[in-house]
Amino acid sequence: MSSGLRFPTNLFGHPTDDLIIDLNSELSQWGTEPTKSILKISFGHFPLSFSTAASSGSTLKNVFMDQSLSVYLCGHLHTTFGKNLKWLHHLHERHKNPTVEKANEVHDFWEWEMGDWKKNRAMRILAVDRGCISFTDLDLRLGVKGRAIILPTFPLDSRFITDKLLPVGPTFSSHIRALVFSSLQIISVVARIYDSKLRNLILVSESLMEKNGNCSSSRGDLYTSLWDFKAFEDPSPDRFLLQIEAVDIRGRSSFSELRPFSVGGQRAMLTHNWKEFIVMSCQWDALYYPLLWSLCGIILSIPLVPKIILSFSRQHQWTYNKNFYNNRGLTCYARWIMMELCSVQQVWCGVIGYLFYLILCPWLCGQSLAEGERGYMTYRGWAFKSSTKEKTHSVGFPDVMVVVIPHLCFVVLPVLSVIGALVAEAGMHRDSLRLLSGKKEDESDAKKGSDSLIHGKNCNSIMGLLCARWIRKLLLVLCIMICCIHFLSCRALSKAYEMNPFIHFPMYSVAVPLLLVNAIYRTSKAGRGA
Repeated sequence: MSSGLRFPTNLFGHPTDDLIIDLNSELSQWGTEPTKSILKISFGHFPLSFSTAASSGSTLKNVFMDQSLSVYLCGHLHTTFGKNLKWLHHLHERHKNPTVEKANEVHDFWEWEMGDWKKNRAMRILAVDRGCISFTDLDLRLGVKGRAIILPTFPLDSRFITDKLLPVGPTFSSHIRALVFSSLQIISVVARIYDSKLRNLILVSESLMEKNGNCSSSRGDLYTSLWDFKAFEDPSPDRFLLQIEAVDIRGRSSFSELRPFSVGGQRAMLTHNWKEFIVMSCQWDALYYPLLWSLCGIILSIPLVPKIILSFSRQHQWTYNKNFYNNRGLTCYARWIMMELCSVQQVWCGVIGYLFYLILCPWLCGQSLAEGERGYMTYRGWAFKSSTKEKTHSVGFPDVMVVVIPHLCFVVLPVLSVIGALVAEAGMHRDSLRLLSGKKEDESDAKKGSDSLIHGKNCNSIMGLLCARWIRKLLLVLCIMICCIHFLSCRALSKAYEMNPFIHFPMYSVAVPLLLVNAIYRTSKAGRGA
């Protein structure tokens, strides 16, 4: 990306049309001969889920599919959201002519996120064995000094099989093969195969592997072992598991990862946690505007919908009475909070003004580029003055979602909810004081049933809780928590873009605490009978 945006609004990769054309040209140089199977591996920084389309609409994924890529290796996210950021991309192609072979052709390729060396000391060793690719990831923080590193190259891990490869045949499948890297002399290497059909690992094969003498010039030695691969043919891709043990001259054992394999080439299911699934499966540049306008619609509807209802309703004043207790429920409470928010005009106007400011005005004025003048950030991106003194929002879209979406979700929406709760609590407290003082209703009826007595006790207990204002104290704690989250965000943005909160983004930084302070002050009058 030529503009060089600073962190955190450098979330996306922005391939240009020239880059797409060059990449397509490079990949198309191989694979022109149909009789030869070519393994194509591409390297990039950004994962495809965080790569935007070029101005012509072309994407990296389309190029990789068209050129029959096998594996795309990338970084950027590294291990932030998990250690299993790997995704299989599919494309189903249907031919209209039923006589064409493979009428429903499936194209796919793997995307493998790599850990970073700078912070996590992660490293990946990748090997290609007769057109089949395998890898192992190392976490050097756990300590591998003096230990052997083992990378099985066949049989392949069934979780990461690519359909384009697998030259099946007796010559290819006759041996178990593994690369062993060690600074010490290796005494023995043993391959063990386990059967997990009965949900318990049962050792079914153990064979001693021999060193291939042709690899003496490399620090990584190839070990092989003859096996009967037909004995392990099974429709289940994860029934059999392979583990290799290497023993060095000091008697220390090193083990490879226990990995499933499939002789027939069936692919096992790769499981992800919810964070890994979300970041790898979604195309986030396409989701930005739907997320943004959905949040804006929800946030704006909280103060505006009740106001519209009140303006068209004959009942212009909502009071807190016993019917509220008789119809308790989540819907009743939510309606009460929204209606009470409209009753405090100063608080309501402040909330509406801040929401429209976020939509119509710049949020920040910071040094977002590595060099050059300051730019203005809105929800559409960063705007800079060009030589013609015009502004453009073409830079940093949709990268700004890393600032916009969290601010709306974790600051604006909680602020609006807490302010509404403060106003509603003040109204409830005021009405409870009136009930207790006998100003709101006449309680002279001497004939009350047992149910009414129980109901009256429940009401009195609730009113006692409201009089003590424990709800308000809890809401004040929530206000402090929201302010802390907001101040930490402002502090991070100030450092990232060389900004002064009171000069370069005063509305963004100060409006939130001012709205909360205003709501706290206005609602505190309820205890004084206002």
